Formats: sequence, structure tokens, C-alpha cells
Amino acid sequence: MKVSIVGVGRVGGTIALTIVQQGIADELVLVNRTRKIAEGEALDLMHASAFAAKPISVYAGDMADTVGSDVVIMCASIPMPAKLETRDQFAVGNYALMSELIPEVARYNPQAILLMVTNPVDAMTYLAFKLSGFPASRVIGTGTLIDSARYRALLSREFTIHADDVRAYILGEHGDCQFPALSIAMTGGMNIEHFEACRRLFDVTLKGGYEVVKRKGHTNYAIAMAAILILRSIAGDWRRTMPVSCLISDYLGVDDVCLSVPAVIGRSGIVRQILPGLSEDETAAFQRAGAAVKRTLAACTASPAEVN
Repeated sequence: MKVSIVGVGRVGGTIALTIVQQGIADELVLVNRTRKIAEGEALDLMHASAFAAKPISVYAGDMADTVGSDVVIMCASIPMPAKLETRDQFAVGNYALMSELIPEVARYNPQAILLMVTNPVDAMTYLAFKLSGFPASRVIGTGTLIDSARYRALLSREFTIHADDVRAYILGEHGDCQFPALSIAMTGGMNIEHFEACRRLFDVTLKGGYEVVKRKGHTNYAIAMAAILILRSIAGDWRRTMPVSCLISDYLGVDDVCLSVPAVIGRSGIVRQILPGLSEDETAAFQRAGAAVKRTLAACTASPAEVN
């Protein structure tokens, strides 16, 4: 399996290391605007691969070197704002960056699966879908998978139950309009909607990424592991169900935008979406999330004067 990572910063570098550690790919290509950084990462990872159980070819390259990739992971981004208050602060700059990079990715890799990590990930996933010309099943955003993992980790600690046994999804936008789908949350077949902790811990989850950034200046481990889970499900055709950002078509009154819903991920990408019936409040929250992402996209296409 050939995997390419575009954007080898903290997140891209962590994903690359994990790919080498877990032996997910046979060939790994690192592409970065500053070529020396990609070369340094590739050299370091080549040395690290001597400790891995499975041999892997790791090298730096240009976009042309990604040709024939099974999966291209997009991590490229403008720099972190001095004060991060919302992921939409990345929107205008990353819209321009993706407008440059995505057509190149598609030109060299017309059969690849495109895994979007770049924020704001829902807007960037939709842009990637439009610019690549790929079918929606082959454009996947990490979406609320990381938020759901944070939420399950907190609930796991609260209920003293393994996180894998807590079936609770954060859906909608990977941003301030995300929401917990409590009407379908359960563990051991028991619905946990009415537990006070579910609402209290969602408030903690919503701030989770910002709290990490506040303390260490960035996030990288959890989002990298979210991307790795998606990648492993693709590589192994695992058919794991996870909330990822994907194209929504006429669900709960929302259409033509990328948001997170449970999706089955396999070798071909999104095998199918699982679209649960949600409560009235959750349906309204999903609609608000769709409207928020569309506003972000509209702001990206506006003139700088209108954006400011």
C-alpha cells in the first residue's frame, strides 16, 4: 500500500511515525512546502524503520512523487494563529491553500482515497470533494471522530467502562456546532441519554482541543490517531463504523455539505453512511451545523474586505 502525506508538520509527522510503527504501508511519501523538512523527517523515519517489524520505504518528494498512492492524507495548513479561538480562523487561508493543492493531488492520483485532516475540516472536505472530482465515497474528513474519542474517554472514566464499550457519537461539525447524539448513546445495550454526566462531559469535550492548544500550543497525538484509525480501516478493509466528515445528501433537511455522521470505512473508502433517526433537538443541531459550514465556505469565497 502506498500512502502520501501532504504537509509534514506536527500532525503529519506524527501520522507518518505511527504508519512506520504499525507497518500500515509499504511505501510512504512525504510532501512539504519546505522540502528540507520533509527530507529530514523521511531520513529520521528511515532510521526509525530499522526498529519496526515491517520494512517500509520512506522518502520525501514533490507532488509528482505521490503518483499511484492508495491514500493521500492532507495535513497542510497555514500557521496556527497567535490566539486560537475557533477553527474557522484557518478557513480563508486554508481554502486558498487547498485550492492550490487538491487539483494537483487529483491529477497525480485519480484513483486515490483523499483523507482530509486540514481545518476547518468539514469545509475543507467539501472543497476537496468539489475540486478533486472524486466520488464522495473517496473523500473523507477526520471530522468528529476525534471529538467522539474525547467524549468516550471522559465517559469511560466516569462510568469505569472501557471506552470501546461506550457507544456515544459526537455528530455534525468538527467545531462549535458539534453535538452529542444522546438519543442513540448506549453501553451494554442500555441507553445513557438521561445520565447527567453525558451533558456535563460534552461541555468538557467541546473545549478539549482548545485546552490542549492553550497548554502546549498545538494538538497532534489524538488527531493523528484518528487519522490512523481511518487509514487502518481502509488498508485492512475493516468496515469499522466511525463518525467522519462526508458529503451529506438530503438527511434531516441538510444537503450538499460535509458533516460527520456514522460511516462504514473499508478498502474503497466510505462503504456506506449509517443515518440514524435523531431527536427533534438533535435534528435542529445537525441543521445548525450544516448552516455553519456553509457560512464558512461562503466567507472563504468572499472578498478579503467582506471576510474582515
